[in-house]
Amino acid sequence: MASPQSSLDQLPPSSPQQAPNPTPAPISAAAEETFPETAEKTVDPSPEADSSGAKRKRDEENPEPETKPDPSSQPWYKTSLCSYFRRNSGSCAHGSTCRYAHSEGELRPRPDNSWDPTSERAKKALKLDKEEEEEDEKEKEDEIMMTDMIADEGDANGGCLDVELSKCLVHLPRRWTTDNLKKFLSESGVSFKLAKKKKGMTVGFVTFENLEQLAAAVPELEEKSVGNKKIKVANVLPRSYDKNIKTAMDEGENAAVSKSSDGTATVDGESLGADDGSNSKAKCARDAVTPLAHISYGDQLEQKKKSVAQMLIKLTRNTRKACPTGVSLPEWILKAREIGNLPCKLEGILESPLVNGYRNKCEFSVGHSLGGKPTVGFMLGNFRAGVTAVDEPVDCPNVSSIALKYALIFQEFLQQSSLPMWNRFKNTGFWRQLTVREGRLPGKPTDTEHPEANISEVMLMVQVSTKGFDDAIVTSELERLTLSFTNGAAANSPPLPLTALVLQDHQGISNVAPSDAPLRMLHSTNAENGTSAVDKADNTAEPRIHDYISNLRFSISPTAFFQVNTLAAEKLYALAGDWADLGPDTLLFDVCCGTGTIGLTLAHRVGMVVGIEMNASAVSDANRNAELNGIKNCRFVAGKAEHVIGSLLQEYLIVPEKKEDELPNSSETIDKAVATSDGNEGDVDEKNPRVELVDSVDATKDSENGIEVEGQPQSSCSAVEDGTSSSTKQFKNVVAIVDPPRNGLHPIVIKALRTHSGLRRLVYISCNPETLVANAIELCTPSPETVEKGNKNNRAWRNMSSAGLARHRAKSMPISEPFRPVKAMAVDLFPHTPHCELVMLLER
Repeated sequence: MASPQSSLDQLPPSSPQQAPNPTPAPISAAAEETFPETAEKTVDPSPEADSSGAKRKRDEENPEPETKPDPSSQPWYKTSLCSYFRRNSGSCAHGSTCRYAHSEGELRPRPDNSWDPTSERAKKALKLDKEEEEEDEKEKEDEIMMTDMIADEGDANGGCLDVELSKCLVHLPRRWTTDNLKKFLSESGVSFKLAKKKKGMTVGFVTFENLEQLAAAVPELEEKSVGNKKIKVANVLPRSYDKNIKTAMDEGENAAVSKSSDGTATVDGESLGADDGSNSKAKCARDAVTPLAHISYGDQLEQKKKSVAQMLIKLTRNTRKACPTGVSLPEWILKAREIGNLPCKLEGILESPLVNGYRNKCEFSVGHSLGGKPTVGFMLGNFRAGVTAVDEPVDCPNVSSIALKYALIFQEFLQQSSLPMWNRFKNTGFWRQLTVREGRLPGKPTDTEHPEANISEVMLMVQVSTKGFDDAIVTSELERLTLSFTNGAAANSPPLPLTALVLQDHQGISNVAPSDAPLRMLHSTNAENGTSAVDKADNTAEPRIHDYISNLRFSISPTAFFQVNTLAAEKLYALAGDWADLGPDTLLFDVCCGTGTIGLTLAHRVGMVVGIEMNASAVSDANRNAELNGIKNCRFVAGKAEHVIGSLLQEYLIVPEKKEDELPNSSETIDKAVATSDGNEGDVDEKNPRVELVDSVDATKDSENGIEVEGQPQSSCSAVEDGTSSSTKQFKNVVAIVDPPRNGLHPIVIKALRTHSGLRRLVYISCNPETLVANAIELCTPSPETVEKGNKNNRAWRNMSSAGLARHRAKSMPISEPFRPVKAMAVDLFPHTPHCELVMLLER
């Protein structure tokens, strides 16, 4: 009886009995997509292989040595991240022969130069593409909003571009100037009459000799690209107001600008086109400043809560990535899956007690509206993209009625002023900005329908640039300005409060003036006959208003930081104090303390408050506020937190002897800390950081309260009740509350907070949750077994996200116990806007 194998060998090749022959297993779609060349070579089409079973049998009996191709030579080798890597952060059951990448560093680009869509590179590229698309769309809609006159000193026609013969070029490099633009046009073979480009903007302006030259240039320019951006040609200002303004100014007229019943702006009766911003994404100040005003407040809170939750998930994900190899993941990361990948429980969001008219400080820009009208209000977009149009804040629900009325008074004055408004394109002009600050009455229930009833004090600060203007003309205009505000406030029913009128002289490009910009107090000296004068002599008494938080009175100078939503700030500070677990034996560090609001409101719950603030004027305010409220257990230090935090922590902390050697020396901490985001390190005194760095303010005399401040900038309340110096008393329970600006904490401050083991609890208050996430990554990432040395010559951080940069810095963090997120809470200080404060408690 023949064997089954011999029977099969005798069958013809076409026989259906060949079906039992082994066939290759089907390849999954994912594998075929990843390794297409493998799928193509799986089935051997050679006729010799299928000619007879005997042939196959002989091949099996005498197998030839098989040479496997080097997998690394295949184009799809390690072009996808291993699924085990994504799930288990590096562990892989495939072994050393795995053809997939086990880290972002191993990942290779695919043959078509794309990246694995699950990789960080691909996600980042996709995000950048979306941002560019959004920016392009915004520029497309905002391109006609350059309302400042575009002038050239060499233009015999007065400098204004002829709108009919001009075009706007979008997507130009920000670093380009007019010379770069002219060179680019010449090399491109484009003939032109005038070209203008301001450094820092992404748009430029070109004027042509005639319509024929313009028609020939547009197709040529639309085909050009600069870098990876394709140039877009757009209309400069498809409205006639620019020419009308020029004509009115040439004739020396102050043309009366009005608005007709159909919504079109007119100058001396001539229509200037619709003043509705129809071609702008931000059609009015309401859209630009309060983009959430169109939805209910409950929906706003829910939207902000979801946004904060997404940001916290980012903290969990990035800290997991930053965890060093061989170090166990923290318990809070392992438990994150149980609460939706959040690092800690998000308690919710606290709503603002006052939803409308809550801002106690408004900064109004000065410029032209879309209809060419001199306007005091808010800009409708970004100057970088060529937007300088200003719209009145009449429909902005976050602006108080008092601030709005003063903006209108100033606007009416500007229409009759002989001095020009600030031109952002040329950086020339006189009138720049109006700031309205308000102080509320204490203890009075808030009337949500009429919150202005609680406002008792108002300070007005007008920012100007006096350079190049005649002193006599300036003095005359300032007298008229003082009279306008005084009469305007008195004419209102009921009269508007007016406590102080201040002039700020600022020569810079941006309206953000330095803290030491000259201030001059203006006041009425002859109210009986209606005349006014400018105070030039006595500028020693700085004008102030007062506000109340938690029944404490705070003195506010013109440039001091103070929370813009006073009632919501009370909730914020109370929450921070509750989470900090304060007690009589607690030392509270108030980092970035400003005028001392947080520390002073919580001083009655702790043994000692030490506030740190880089603005010397704010420290003076904090000292005054402590004296004003009779608070004796506070000390405020003027200096950058990154310079003084290390020495102050060593000064006050009681460190166990066994751990004393582990704590870094303050000077070493400062000298060897990571560089700042701009690559520069702080200048420090290496000889005596505990004394020299603290003594950062010259001796001053407070004229109001008689507080002598010599050497260390501390108030008269810096001594404890037993008469001993506060600097000699040390505390076991030390808590820090940090409330940094939008760019977050300095890396040296983070390192000092992290490496001082006596600091067990930290409450982080952030107006920018993204920077909180970045700082928390460094504070919460476990220390590696060996610390990497930071490479000061490495400039790769320039292309990193804030979270990526934090992960990079965490690698060089000294070995220390990390913090862990305990709980978080959002607090809505800014209704009708996407912003809110985020409070997070960190412990270890």
